[in-house]
This record gives sequence, structure tokens and C-alpha cells, in this order.
Amino acid sequence: MSATSHDSARLAIVIGALGVVFGDIGTSPIYTLQTVFNPEDPHPVPVSADNVYGVVSLIFWSVMIIVTVTYVLLALRVDNDGEGGILALIALLRRSAAQQGRKAAVILAGLGIFGASLFFGDSMITPAISVLSAVEGVKTVEPSLGEAVVPITAVIIVVLFLVQRRGTAAVGRVFGPVMIVWFTVIGGFGVAGVVENPAILKALSPTYAMGFLAGHFHIAFFALAAIVLAVTGAEALYADMGHFGRKAITRGWLFLVLPALTLSYLGQGALVLEDPANISSPFFLLVPEWGRLPLVLLATAATVIASQAVITGAYSVASQAAQLGYLPRLRIAHTSESSVGQIYVPWINWLLMVTVLTLVFAFRSSAALAYAYGMAATGTITITTLLFFYVAGTRRAAPLWLIGAGAAVLLAVDLLFVGANLTKLAHGAWLPLLIALTAFTLMTTWQAGRRIVTAERNRREGSLKEFIADLHENRSKTQTVPGTAVFLNRGKLTAPLAMRANVEHNHVRHEHVIIMSLETQTIPRVAPENRITIDDLGYADDGIVHVIARFGYMETPDVPAALRLLEPGTTEGDLQLDQASYFLSKIELRIGRTPTMATWRKRLFVATSYITADAAEYFSLPRDRTVIMGSHIEV
Repeated sequence: MSATSHDSARLAIVIGALGVVFGDIGTSPIYTLQTVFNPEDPHPVPVSADNVYGVVSLIFWSVMIIVTVTYVLLALRVDNDGEGGILALIALLRRSAAQQGRKAAVILAGLGIFGASLFFGDSMITPAISVLSAVEGVKTVEPSLGEAVVPITAVIIVVLFLVQRRGTAAVGRVFGPVMIVWFTVIGGFGVAGVVENPAILKALSPTYAMGFLAGHFHIAFFALAAIVLAVTGAEALYADMGHFGRKAITRGWLFLVLPALTLSYLGQGALVLEDPANISSPFFLLVPEWGRLPLVLLATAATVIASQAVITGAYSVASQAAQLGYLPRLRIAHTSESSVGQIYVPWINWLLMVTVLTLVFAFRSSAALAYAYGMAATGTITITTLLFFYVAGTRRAAPLWLIGAGAAVLLAVDLLFVGANLTKLAHGAWLPLLIALTAFTLMTTWQAGRRIVTAERNRREGSLKEFIADLHENRSKTQTVPGTAVFLNRGKLTAPLAMRANVEHNHVRHEHVIIMSLETQTIPRVAPENRITIDDLGYADDGIVHVIARFGYMETPDVPAALRLLEPGTTEGDLQLDQASYFLSKIELRIGRTPTMATWRKRLFVATSYITADAAEYFSLPRDRTVIMGSHIEV
């Protein structure tokens, strides 16, 4: 590849990252400063020159410390085979616990699940607050349109979720250029504001942020609950690292996004210094009257892109959680042939749509949702920081004293934001905590119930080794029929229930039998050469083999495609995979009296099982050649 084409490819990746990664944090200037000085806040910040300098300085340095230092300079350097995000950290922690038996890793992995649960709250609040804040801009154009804000927002959100099943492959190509225009425009109008009042540049000095915190702590502490809105979406930089890479995200942030956001906040601060009345909507009032309607339209497009990014993130988190055993199998549709990360999860989509619409109609303004939004962001950021430093410590990425010092400083900043948001519990901060607690309970209950069901299945299935030995010694008791049968099984230790039932009740077995187990690795994707392992189970002439197919937690298992990787001569005969029959063991769950879990958790586990995706579809099995045999288990 020539240097020119290589540079073009790198530029295309950066542009793609701008369209997906920075949508959430890139739209924060619409509502952050306005929310800080909101007169209806339970702990209002008085509008004065000193407070404006202090707030703008705190916004700038919060962005620098949390986004630039924590995420861009540090977290992006820790990945799980190229993948980032809180679930990638959980996978690394689980691997550490398995290899070294560290209890701390297990506890932190549980905390990470709560962080992932907070992300679900974030994915519900982001579309509501982002689109509401953009549409609210019409009030600066025509105040009489205020009553239309909520209906217009609802329509946009419904359309947004209805088009999800079509995927973002086609739309994604225009996301990057739109966000480039967005950052150029908000940065340009920020410059205009700074030119009008250059004194605002003093806010870039950390002394104003420290002075505001130290000298007006009773005001500044509560203001942090709104200032944190400037860093919402920071987790997306880390979560989307697998799609764009660390370098593209770093370049996009340092060379365009950070300067544009800084200029926008400075320009808004200058406008408020000029006339405190401008705090009603400083983002839109910074623009001349002729440009406000076009800016509203551009802001709406940008917030839709921000919403799209976080919705896609929710699909990815749900898919990874299912692969790691924290959620049941969910029906997943891949919407792009070229991008593995573009998926559509119908159940999550409709749940998000109903929840987002409920939030829009319940809160009715971006200001009312602001504190709910901040709680979700600070919780996720704090947990990510904690997990990152633990992983960095286990890897000995730097001297332990340096890692400890860095963790102390950054966690102190994060916890200050968490504390400020906890003061807003009665004003909306309870919402993401409730959503996260619900999701956390659901995921941990599913994991616990799955462990109970697995133990009972192991007892019923019995030893695979003994089953095969008995089958080999008593061949005359079963009739061999032509063809190939594939029995999906959970491992190599126990016999498939469907195969045992076939032998014990029907007294038949196929000429060629593949007992297939699927393993989800704690890496995103498995290379084709590492996909398959074959075992003859001790007999090289009985036509029965065991196959392990490995998939990464970012992949959707495709059983027929994995079987096509089998080499002739390793399967004890010629297989007819295009005519093979697939056998599944379906388990019906019932609530029993055994004290394995609390009764309410048993009911939740059984109820959750109903959203499990159809196994034949999930494993990409041909439906006309799939046989399902049922059994029931009590929990």
C-alpha cells in the first residue's frame, strides 16, 4: 500500500470515529453550562463573573482530567485483544481470577457488572436528554413553539428506533462528515464569543477551578453534579476502541473534538459574562439570530447521531453480557457485511424505545433529566477507573507506587463527582441507580440460576466417557442408521440429553455422530485456525467424535460454518454436512422447593428465560434439519 493510500485509510478511520465515538460527548455543550446556572436547581449557582470563570475552568479541567488523562492517555492503552470498554476489563479480571485465584478480581468483576448495568441506564437517558436539548433550541427561534418540543422529540425518537433494524452501515458514512461540520461550527461560534470578550481565556488557568472549589466549596460541590455533563460519553471512547483503534480515537479527540468543545464552552462563558440573562440558552444564543434555526437542525442531527452511538453500544454490551453468561441468549441480527460490530438486538431495541419515550414524557425537559444523566456517567467512569488501575497493577505496567498515586488522584476526582451527584438523588439521580440495580439483579440472578441448572443437567446427563464406552460395548442393542447427526452439548464431560434419549428410548444412533460443544473465550474474536478441536473420545472406529468450537465474546456462533472447517480424515468417515441433522436439548424451567435461591429470584430467573432466543436461529442451524427434544428442570 502506498503512503498516500495508507494516509487516506487512516483519515477515513478517524472520520468514522468522529461519527460514532464522539457523538455523545460532542453534544454536551448544548446543555452543560445552562444546567450549571439553572435558577430552578435545588442548589443554584449564582450568576457572577467569579462563578462564570470558576465554572468554565472546572468544565475545562474536568474534561482534561477525566477524558484526556483517564481515558485517552491511560485506559485506551489497556485492551483485551484490541477491544476496550468495561466488559473487556471484566473479561481480563475473570481471566486473572481463573489463572491466579484472586478474590479481589472476582469482587471487582462484580463491580464491573454494576458499571455495565449503569451503561444501560446511560443508553436510556442519552437519547432522551440529547434530542430534547436540541429540539429545545426552537424556543430561541420562536418562543411559542415551546409546547411542541416534547411531541417533536417523541416523533424523532420513534423514527430513530424504527430504523435500527436497517442497520447503520449506509447511514454511518455520513455520520463522520456531519460531526466534522458540527465541531467546526460550534468551535467557530465559540471563537466569535471569545473575540467579543477575550478575558474568558483566563478560565483556562487551573487556578480559577481550584479557587472556585476552595473558596466557594458550598456552591462548587453542588455545581459538580451539572459540570459532569461535560464528560458524559467518555466511556464511548473506550468502548468503541475495537472498531476504530486507539490512534484514530486519540487523534480525533486531540486535534478536533477537544479544541472545538473548549472553544464552545469559552464562547458561552464570554456570552454570559456580557449579559447574565443569556444563561437561559447560551449555546444557541451564542449564534446570530439568522443562524439559530440551521443550528437547531444541525444540533438535532448531531444528537440523533449521539443517540445512535449509545444505542449501538447498548446492543454491544447486551451481546457481550450474553456471551459471558450474564444474560440469556438474545436474538442478534448483523446489519453489515463489512463491520462485525454493527448488530441489531430487537429485544433491547424495543425496551430502549419504550423507556426513552417514558423518560421524555415524564421529565419533559433536558434540565429535569440532567441529574439522572450525571449519576449514570459518574458511576461508570469511577468503576472503569478502578478496574483499569487494578488491571494495570496486575500487569506491572508501571511501578506500583506510581500506579497507586495515579489511582488515588483520579479516583479522588471521580468520587468527588459521585458525591455531588448523590446530593441530587431526590431530583432524578435515583433513576440510573434504579435502572442499574434492576439490570445488575437480573444479570447476577441469571448467572446464579444458570449455575444451578448446569449442575442439575450434569447430574442427569451423566458421564460422556461412560456413555460412549457403554455404547461401544453394546452395539447390538442399538440400530445404526445412515447419515450424520450433530448433537449440541455444553462440554465434553457429560452426554447430550438428546443423544441419550435417542439411544435409550429409540434404540438408534447415526452412522456419523458429532457431539459439538461451543466455548466463549474471554477474547473478542477467535482466529479460524484456533476455532476447532477434535477428539475421538477413545475410539477411532465408532464414527463418534467430539468437536469444540471456540468463539470470541464479540462473535455470534455459527455452527454450520464452524463444521465446514473440519478437515477430511479427522472425523472417522466422510460427513454429509449439507444433509446433517442437528439435535438440540431444550430445557423447561420450573420453580421447585429446593432452597437454591430466594423464591423471588427463582421467579425472575424463570421469567428471564422466556426472552431467550431460539437456539436454532442463534446457532445459525438449518431449521428444516433441526430436531428439538425437551426436558424440564426445577430451580
